[in-house]
Amino acid sequence: MSNGFFDVPAHAARPAAPEGVRVAGNRVQPVMPEILAGYAGLGQTSGKIATMSSPRVLISPDDFNLANEIAALRAGDKRVGAVCSFLGTVRDRNDGSDVRAMELEHYPGMTEKSIEAMIDEAHKRFDIYAARVIHRVGLLQPLDQIVLVAVSSAHRGESFRACEFLMDYLKTQAPFWKKEDTPEGARWVDARVSDDAALARWGIQASNS
Repeated sequence: MSNGFFDVPAHAARPAAPEGVRVAGNRVQPVMPEILAGYAGLGQTSGKIATMSSPRVLISPDDFNLANEIAALRAGDKRVGAVCSFLGTVRDRNDGSDVRAMELEHYPGMTEKSIEAMIDEAHKRFDIYAARVIHRVGLLQPLDQIVLVAVSSAHRGESFRACEFLMDYLKTQAPFWKKEDTPEGARWVDARVSDDAALARWGIQASNS
């Protein structure tokens, strides 16, 4: 059957949706509106969270400039002594197969809310000043940038831990669906057991794999 930018075999099962989300064909929708309220309410914090001129979360098919994003994160904040960033890119091989392209789907609105909630949680857990998450969607090629997580703080330890925390969440809990185009055909990519284990070290249980 045709699904997005390249064909997926009829027997290929789409990965399970996050709890509270129903998948119908190419569309995803919340089973109940309360799930959004649950995401939005996670990790409520005080006024410690920095106000940035750009949004903390950006989901877009467009590419981004790493240097510009880092500069914007720390602009004008003299408290900053450390910036930690993670940049994820498309590789040309996964699980023993060549990867010719990758397509990423998301649930608009819910994806942003869930990541915003986890940034709030990062501010609650770690002594950080600002955070920025960019995640691309759509059709991507090997070498393309996929995701950026950047965090600023006074000292490197806090920004390192917060960056890891946010990436561990993104790998397992954010409402994204990844599909790879390989010589054997298109296939959905599930979360790994190791990804769930990485999230568990922060006290968050997941069972996506």
